[in-house]
Amino acid sequence: MDEKLKFIKNNHCVKIQTKITELLNIDLPIIQAGMVWCSGWKLASAVSNAGGLGVIGSGSMSVDILEEHIIKCKSATNNPFAVNLPLMYKHINQQIDLIIKHKVPVVITSAGNPSTYTSIFKEAGITVIHVVSSTKFALKAQAASVDAIVAEGFEAGGHNGRDETTTLCLLQEVVDAVNIPVIAAGGIGSGNAILAALSLGAEAVQIGTLFASCEESSANENFKQALIQVKEGDTKLVMKQLTPVRLLKNAFFEKIDKAESEGKTVEELREILGKGRAKKGIFEGDLIDGELEIGQISSKINKILSAKELINQLLQEFDLSLQKIKHLPVIY
Repeated sequence: MDEKLKFIKNNHCVKIQTKITELLNIDLPIIQAGMVWCSGWKLASAVSNAGGLGVIGSGSMSVDILEEHIIKCKSATNNPFAVNLPLMYKHINQQIDLIIKHKVPVVITSAGNPSTYTSIFKEAGITVIHVVSSTKFALKAQAASVDAIVAEGFEAGGHNGRDETTTLCLLQEVVDAVNIPVIAAGGIGSGNAILAALSLGAEAVQIGTLFASCEESSANENFKQALIQVKEGDTKLVMKQLTPVRLLKNAFFEKIDKAESEGKTVEELREILGKGRAKKGIFEGDLIDGELEIGQISSKINKILSAKELINQLLQEFDLSLQKIKHLPVIY
């Protein structure tokens, strides 16, 4: 680990150097997830300015809104940032043209086949990272020539893998299976967890839930305040017949969970879900009928911080844990 990881303290400048920080030209192996209704230009630029990789979540944006956020993000930071791009949306070709037009340095693709678009991005000089939930899809992503992989475990918020493989297990499997850098995601809620992920072979972590609660997140204040109250066990993966998603338990959750347990059809589940449910919950702050997408690690949130404050907290925890590991008594 000492060969691949260098923890540098230079006055107020802290860098943790890994293959991912070198690939992306960032100081810290911390990537903010591109969460719908949370990850606008304010959050992305704040994370990038603090040394991580900020990410604009295009999943909830029209083409025009995405362009606005890219332009504002470029004005707010001189550091690299990314756009998260779900590949199944109908405006995908327009979004790709926009990303290339504005020379976004990094794209994080998800929810689709990476072989379809990766070559287009790479021909434009854009670094491509793809999100996977299994070793099978990690190998497919590597075959598609992506530059790195996000291995996202069952603990993560939002849309999730069907196999319910935890981050701890998935990370080890994927690191052993591929030859490109791996980024751990799902349940990363402290500097201790970052150190653990790096120890297991990850070159960086992707964090969503903690950043969703930050001051710069575009989530509604009601949603952020609700996160402070979350306790262990307050989230669950549901809608496995549609697209699996981890939700905070509320009235809408109870309705969809009951429908699933009663064996309702896909069509009936879609009718209950309706349209704009995540926007209603996360962006508009309807804590009763909204879809409240969030990860298991939300139970660790106890106050709202700025992105910079959160990253500083993670670094302090990381450093303390690193010092403890260095001083473990080893008897041969």
